[in-house]
Parts: sequence; C-alpha cells; structure tokens
Amino acid sequence: MNKRITWGQVVRYTILILLFIFLACPLIWQISTAFKGPKDDMYAIPPYVWPRNPTVNNFVSVFKRLPLFSYAFNTIIVAAINIIGNVVSGSMAGYAIGMLKFKGKKIIVGLLFLSMLIPGETILITQFLIIRTMDLQNTLIGVALPGIVSSMNILLFVNAFRAIPKDLVEAAEVDGANVWQRFAKICAPQVKGTMALVAIFSFMGSWNDFLWPLIVLTDDSHYTLTLGMSRLQGTFVSDPRVVAAGTIVALVPILIFFFVFQRYIFHGLETGGVKE
Repeated sequence: MNKRITWGQVVRYTILILLFIFLACPLIWQISTAFKGPKDDMYAIPPYVWPRNPTVNNFVSVFKRLPLFSYAFNTIIVAAINIIGNVVSGSMAGYAIGMLKFKGKKIIVGLLFLSMLIPGETILITQFLIIRTMDLQNTLIGVALPGIVSSMNILLFVNAFRAIPKDLVEAAEVDGANVWQRFAKICAPQVKGTMALVAIFSFMGSWNDFLWPLIVLTDDSHYTLTLGMSRLQGTFVSDPRVVAAGTIVALVPILIFFFVFQRYIFHGLETGGVKE
C-alpha cells in the first residue's frame, strides 16, 4: 500500500533540506576554492562552484609553506591528553555523583550546570594567569590542561551511570565489592558508549581549538594544526585558494574520525548506560 504523504512530512523534509543546504554550502564553496587555479576568478558574478581550471597546486603549496606533520603531531598530543583526562575524570566524577550518596550532591550538580552557562571567553585571562603561574606557558601541557575536564562530559556520565540497574550494583555490593571494584568491574563496562562519545567530543574540541593555543603558545615549534594554519593568512598578501586548501587539510582528520566512529556518537546518545 502506498503511504500518503502528509503536509507535516513535506514541511519537515523541506526544513531538513534547507538546513542541509545552509550548513553544506560553506564547506562546498571552501572545497571549490581549494581546487581553483590562478586563472579562476574568485570574485566572479555570478559565482561558480565547479573550478574551470582545477589544480592541486594549492595543497602542494600548503605542505611546502608549513610543517604540517609537526603541527599535526602537536595536536595529536593535546587531543590524547584531553581524551584521557575527560574519560577518566568525567567517568569518576559521574560515578560519584550518579551512584554514591553524600552531602552536597545537589549543590555540585547545580554548580556544574552554572559553569556551562559561563562563556569560555570570560575566563581566558584567569586561565592564562594560572598557566603562567604554573610555568606552563608555551607548552603543550598548558594548552591541554584546561580541557582535561568538562562539566558537560561529567553530566553525560552522570546520566549514563544513573541508567544502570541498581539491582546490579547492589548485588555486587552484597558480594563484597568495594566502591572502586563496583566502579571498575561493574559500572564502567556499562557506559562504554558514553566513554566513546566523550572521547570523540574531546578529540573534536581539542583538534578545532584555535583561541586558547593562540594565547598560550609563542614558539612556532609548539603550534597546533589550526594555529599553524593561520600562517597562511599574510598581513598584506594572502591567496584565498591556499587558505582554503589549508582548511580542508585540517578538516580531513576530523571527517575521517567522525565517519569511523559516528556509530558510537549516536549509540552513546541513545543508549546512555545500557549495556552493549
């Protein structure tokens, strides 16, 4: 039987198509710019997407101008620290808030929510002063340190741990398992989806971060990938084709990472603390 298409479905799919066009057009234009040759008019009216003189020389210029592998290695170090820090600290804090009983729990949860309402730009000066006091300025540890714990990730773990059946935890407690054993052997394996989700978000956040590395780092050898890409933009002269190629190069690892682990993102959001 043929299903009747309702007006609600038409409106819904129309909105989805418009959102896709709105979100995809900048990326498509960036890719088009990256492959345009010197004879392509960047400011033609009307503009055209398909390059008339396609070339890959823009990507070659990016690799010639910048030590991309060094920048990528620095970014991987920062991302690894952030991933490990968020998964470990977030799971332990989420387990304590979600599973244990102690005074002041509601106050802590309230503070976590309040911290999410504070724009990150308002505490940059305070963060920088702390990093400088700790003598971590111009180091990758100084770049990674503020991002090793996140209120959002803690709350994700809280929700995941609360979804674990209490009978399972109580049975382990009756068998003599202490707090750490219940966390490591019973509860942590149940939230692997959330761990993967937090790891992916941490990786994407640290890989795309530009402002904080710009403030902390001064030595070019310590630059992260997104910060190093800013060197393609000259003070007086810049080639938008090369800049576009650089942004695509920086975007490729994120796209690969997302497509490889996208099932964990949706699985972690949907299942929470349900055992895989």
